[in-house]
Amino acid sequence: MKYTVDSLTPRLNQFLSPLLRHAGFDLDYSLKSPENPHPEVENPEVTVTFSGGDVDLLLENRAELLLALEHLSMEAIRLPAEDHSLISFDANDYRLLRVEELRMSALAAAEKVKRTRVPFHFNPMSSRERRVIHLALRDEKELRSESLGVGPARAVVIVPADMPTPPAPPVPQGGFRGQGGGSGGGYRGGSGGGRDRDAGRPRSGPPRGGRDRGSR
Repeated sequence: MKYTVDSLTPRLNQFLSPLLRHAGFDLDYSLKSPENPHPEVENPEVTVTFSGGDVDLLLENRAELLLALEHLSMEAIRLPAEDHSLISFDANDYRLLRVEELRMSALAAAEKVKRTRVPFHFNPMSSRERRVIHLALRDEKELRSESLGVGPARAVVIVPADMPTPPAPPVPQGGFRGQGGGSGGGYRGGSGGGRDRDAGRPRSGPPRGGRDRGSR
């Protein structure tokens, strides 16, 4: 095991404790070695679990603040980017519930694409969440899933297997907000953007452009 509760606790405490105190958050946290029901999606070695009166703030807007704290903490303790997926921040089982939500959304979108033969674009989401979509559809024969776009605009599209990949949707004026997410679709047209398949290799940090045909 690369990371343990004992090895990470002092490093995280040095950053997180003063940050939460100075920000005035009513939050506590604890580190534990998790039992992960979905190791094929992500398999962290340590989970940082938050509790307290301000947990709801962490989980607002698709857990935007929780994910921001996670990213800042990984940068503060100088965790290599390829190891970010080994540490997971969570509260009220958000990560587990989100995985289930994304899997159900992926299956529903797949059925719609089969029925209409119209590509379905999800809203932008993090690389970890895109991976859930790809893995949920990895055994589909009639369609495929790919990631389009760059940076925070990166999103999954589901396409009939015999249809060319559509262009990435345009970035709206003002851009996207951080770690966007969601299961809604509806973007059409646009151009540009890199493409890759996120399944098969969990990744953190901003994705690069270009196309990667790794395993789905």
